[in-house]
This record gives sequence, C-alpha cells and structure tokens, in this order.
Amino acid sequence: MGIFSRKDTTPQTPAAAGTDLTALTGDYSIDPAHTTIGFTARHAMVTNIKGGFQDFSGTLHLDGADPSRSTATLEIKMGSIDTGNADRDGHLKSPDFFRTDEFPTMTFRSTKAEALGGDDYRITGDLSILGVTKPVTIDLEFNGAAKDPFGNERVGFEGKAEILRSEWGLTWNATLETGGVLVSDKIKLHFDISAIKNA
Repeated sequence: MGIFSRKDTTPQTPAAAGTDLTALTGDYSIDPAHTTIGFTARHAMVTNIKGGFQDFSGTLHLDGADPSRSTATLEIKMGSIDTGNADRDGHLKSPDFFRTDEFPTMTFRSTKAEALGGDDYRITGDLSILGVTKPVTIDLEFNGAAKDPFGNERVGFEGKAEILRSEWGLTWNATLETGGVLVSDKIKLHFDISAIKNA
C-alpha cells in the first residue's frame, strides 16, 4: 500500500509532485462522497450484474519510510447495497444472502502490505462476512496525491480482487434449465478510493 517508489514525468500540482514523497506518510480517512466500493457477479451465465455500497467508512495509514507498515481498514453497512433494482437488493439483504438484520456490517482489516514496483501495490487482509473471516488480497494502483480547493490533502487508489462467495457461506443459487446456475460463485470486487489526510 506504500506509494513511495513512484516515478511520473507528467506535470502535476506541487502537492502531487513533491520530491519528498515521504511527506504523504500519515493517517487518512476514506471520503465516501468520492469513493466507490463495487462488485460484479455473473447472472444466468450470460451477463454481468454490477452493484455497490452507499454507506461505509474506512482508514488508511501510509508509511513512507517502510511501505510494508502501511495499513487499511474498511467497514461497510450491508443494508446500503445497491444494484439499481429494489427487488434484487431486497433479495440480497434477505436470509438467502447477506442476512443484514443479523449481520449488518462487512469488515476488512489489512494484515500485510507490499510494494510491487511502479504504481502497483498489494494489500492482504481479513474480510469478514456473515461472521466468517477469511483472507483476501487486493491489487492496488496509486493514482496520485493532490491538495483540493478546500485545503484537503488527498491520495487516490484503484483496486481489484476476486473472491468465491461460497467461502463466506453465501451459497444460495438456482439451477438453470439449460445448465449452470443463476448466480456465479466468483465475485469481482473493485475499488476507487479517495482518502483525506487527517489534520
């Protein structure tokens, strides 16, 4: 999750192009208004359904001296799931899937951070859904750093991961007459993260 061997010849604002990238070291809060946490599932074996979450919070700690000590946390309110279809969202909140009355949150806590070279990083952590906690690895790309018009120091990342929902007990499905199942086991996760440095 470190961002400290980045090379970029593109002209940028002074905050993004500062020679001492360790200045980005510190604690950050994820900005929900400018962050997207989404997922994609295959439906009926033929098309992709995309969705996301509207209510979440999270933190980052970036360590410029030792990127491996960078950390991340995320808490998502499962009742905020949104796929653009009220009936489908209701089914996802039901006992068939996320059981949001019983398990209102999903959490991620990082356990390892790696710099892969260039703008690429990898973070591994514990993902908890339905009371089940398993490791997941997220590949990240650092998008840059800047000071916004309100004086906030921001950093941005894009991330992606794949999980098998059955590993967290999400096993509901329906068999298709033509073979296969209604909902894929593999779920693609994607993240567009903007975080503000804490004062």
